[in-house]
Amino acid sequence: MQRTKIGIKELMLKPFSVWEHDWFLLTAGNFENNDFNTMTVAWGSIGCMWNKPFVQVVVRPSRHTIKFMDEFDTFTLCRFPKEHKKALSYLGSTSGRDVADKHVVAGLTPIAVPGADAPGFDEANLIIACKKMYWQDMDEKNFLDESIMTKYPGETDFHRIYFGEIVHCEIVTSH
Repeated sequence: MQRTKIGIKELMLKPFSVWEHDWFLLTAGNFENNDFNTMTVAWGSIGCMWNKPFVQVVVRPSRHTIKFMDEFDTFTLCRFPKEHKKALSYLGSTSGRDVADKHVVAGLTPIAVPGADAPGFDEANLIIACKKMYWQDMDEKNFLDESIMTKYPGETDFHRIYFGEIVHCEIVTSH
């Protein structure tokens, strides 16, 4: 597998499909110290904010990953070929509080990524490294569309929003 660094302006994605159908692994922490956690995310955005290329991700306060997102300045997003969908499903439904090296159980290999303390994964076909530049907790009083509350039935575990400046991007160019 050969990885190629690409400029963010060269990245071609189908924005709805990449989140809703492909999913990403969001990883925060420190690869060198094996102190990181990863979770599957299907909600977010990629674009331009404050004249910088950015990714926006959301994490519920109840998730184990939030500790790593708050503690570390960088995070990665990884997209995978379809054959890894089962691994992503496992990583989205299993807490790092219960299974410390859940990426090992899922069969994924962490690798160093330029621009991030958190790892990417060797099996990924797209790795995006981000440096946090903003966060904010969602406030239900600001939900203007009443249907949003159907995503939080009986809960108050509203997501924390993170904006990360994209500092590195690489794709798999051949196998």
